[in-house]
Amino acid sequence: MSKRQLISGGSPYEPKLGYSRAVVQGDWCFVAGTTGVDPDTGVFPDSALEQARNTLITIGSVLEKAGFSMGDVVRANYILTDAALMEEVAPALGEVFGEIRPAATMIVAGLVNPAMKIEIEVTAFRG
Repeated sequence: MSKRQLISGGSPYEPKLGYSRAVVQGDWCFVAGTTGVDPDTGVFPDSALEQARNTLITIGSVLEKAGFSMGDVVRANYILTDAALMEEVAPALGEVFGEIRPAATMIVAGLVNPAMKIEIEVTAFRG
């Protein structure tokens, strides 16, 4: 049985809330829901498109740290705070996943911080 590997994103909430940015188990990598805070300023941009792009950059770097790539993503879950944001975030999703085409679900729900407009969770497989 393969050893479980916990990947930290460095968030102080990881130990506080008891989660990892990603968990690798064998050929699978499960990336926790990730939001679009600007990595340089620590602020959420007003634009849902920019939040989506920040989120995907963070997910890509976490996957790389775990030995995976965006090309390994087989499942994506998108959470938007408003259905009207779908068209705004679509370019970012298409730029990254247009050729990869993972199985995906998009839902509308509230997020824990009102500044958040999108959260993305992915599962990657290599093998």
